[in-house]
Amino acid sequence: MKSLKSGKAGTGHNSASRGNGQAETIIETAERHLVQPWPAASEIGAEARGLIGEGDGIFVTDETGRRLIDGPAGMWCVNLGHRRHELAQVLYDQAMELSYNSPWYTMNEPSALLAQRIAACAPGDLDHVFFTTGGSSAVESALRFMQFYNNVRGKPEKKLIISRDGAYHGSTYLSASLNSRVTDGNWMDVAGELVVKLSCPDPFRRPEGVTVEQFSDQLVEEFAARVDELGAERIGAFVGEPIMASGGVIVPPDNYLPRIAEICRQNDVLFISDEVVTGFGRLGEVFASRDVFDIEPDIITFAKGVTSGYFPLGGMVVSSRLFGEIRNSGESDAMYEHGLTYSSHPVGCAVALKNLELLEGGILDHVRQITPFFQEQLRSLQDLPLVAEVRGKGLMACIECLADTKAGRQEIDSDIGKRIDAHCQERGLLVRPLVNMCVMSPPLIINREQIIEMVEILRYGISQTAKDLRAEGLWKG
Repeated sequence: MKSLKSGKAGTGHNSASRGNGQAETIIETAERHLVQPWPAASEIGAEARGLIGEGDGIFVTDETGRRLIDGPAGMWCVNLGHRRHELAQVLYDQAMELSYNSPWYTMNEPSALLAQRIAACAPGDLDHVFFTTGGSSAVESALRFMQFYNNVRGKPEKKLIISRDGAYHGSTYLSASLNSRVTDGNWMDVAGELVVKLSCPDPFRRPEGVTVEQFSDQLVEEFAARVDELGAERIGAFVGEPIMASGGVIVPPDNYLPRIAEICRQNDVLFISDEVVTGFGRLGEVFASRDVFDIEPDIITFAKGVTSGYFPLGGMVVSSRLFGEIRNSGESDAMYEHGLTYSSHPVGCAVALKNLELLEGGILDHVRQITPFFQEQLRSLQDLPLVAEVRGKGLMACIECLADTKAGRQEIDSDIGKRIDAHCQERGLLVRPLVNMCVMSPPLIINREQIIEMVEILRYGISQTAKDLRAEGLWKG
């Protein structure tokens, strides 16, 4: 087989490296033809966003040629960094060997081997893997499976889904119905009749005078009460991210998730752990459910880091017990009428196999070793008057900025995250701004010196934003 050319793949072949004139042409083309995700009505179909020309390691380059630390790792996903030759080579080799096969009546070797590897990493009896094209379709598949599972068992009324305020689970119909973040509006239709929301497990916003332990008790009691109120015979699944990522890196109280899982077990409710973000190294493990949070779910959904963003792939890992119940249900002709054209894609699965090999070959150890330093450095920003809280786990964190740091309630400015991001980009850091929060989830290969540089730039960006707010009379801190 041919090998990829050595050197910097793509150098000289992207718009950003061709000069500002070419970049301006691409931006104008995008404004005329490219529809962006999550556009505002005032800009839909006529919007361009920051143009990224190339990536290398933990860095990306913008349309001006400026090199930026990729603070969000794309969208929580470029775990092994940009321009990783081993992944690019496997992608090329597999495409030249077999670029596609129909999963409806054929299969390929990489998908079978990857399913075996993922099952070996999953907790408990989660031994069966269904591949999708991303996180939204993974969650959608899990919810469709829950419905099928209960129909086959003769429990068609057992379909309610429990989610939580602050959650984000995707943008397909059912997955989006679970969402409830500050940034989510009410302009899209959802399956509201199927979803019940619980309180957000955010210790920072617990009631005044309540300890974290008491807050955890309240959350668990709320879930138990809701099960009693609705009736366990009507509830099909609880869906939760171990850490609520896009909700602001909400780390729940200790022992909260195991107690929720126990209530699910007692009431025949499937526990679906959404590890689209936390899986594949972000917390130093392939899956965080058992090894970090001490839970063994019925289903785990995954995506993003499974290929480090080099190919769209996701999936769900399902308990053998559930398949056994379906096979023994007596409904031998019942069909799980769900599938995707690109399920078990050979190229994506081959890339994921190499990605997993690299993770287990040293990257997971690196994450475990560097995590304390990463969290310690970011928490040093807590001394800034504008910073209300720094929270996180593994290589994911959130810096939340508020006007009243003691009360921790009043938002200064819905664009404060964007303000900080703009200042940080001046100094060489791309931030994930979420309203008044800055989310950081860099590539897992980041080193100590790069973390120090990242935090120094963040300190600058937050400090400059504070100066701007004072100058504009929006804040007196």
